[in-house]
Formats: sequence, C-alpha cells, structure tokens
Amino acid sequence: MSSSFHNADRRTHRKILVVGFLLCTAVVAVSFFAREQPDNGYVLVKADKLIRTAGTPLPKK
Repeated sequence: MSSSFHNADRRTHRKILVVGFLLCTAVVAVSFFAREQPDNGYVLVKADKLIRTAGTPLPKK
C-alpha cells in the first residue's frame, strides 16, 4: 500500500491542518488590508444616527 496523507499519524494531520488554517488566515488578512479602503463615512454616519436615536419611541403617523 502506498503512503498517503490519509494514513499519516494524528499529530502530523493536526499540524498540517493548523498550518493550512494559518496560511489561509494570513492570505485573507493581507488581501483585506491591502485593498483600498473607501473614504466615505456613510456607514459611520448611519451608525451614529442609530446610536443617538436608540430607545426613543417611534413617531406616530
């Protein structure tokens, strides 16, 4: 029987999974921080409005 990844010992399997997870996390983090961030503050303005009006009753129509 030829050796393969599936019949490796449990410790080796766990190491490979951890290294793969760390590499994927690093790629996602680098790609997120490397892209150009938008300059508009629309989301911040909307969040600020929601925080300021939280708990106030809705206006009756």
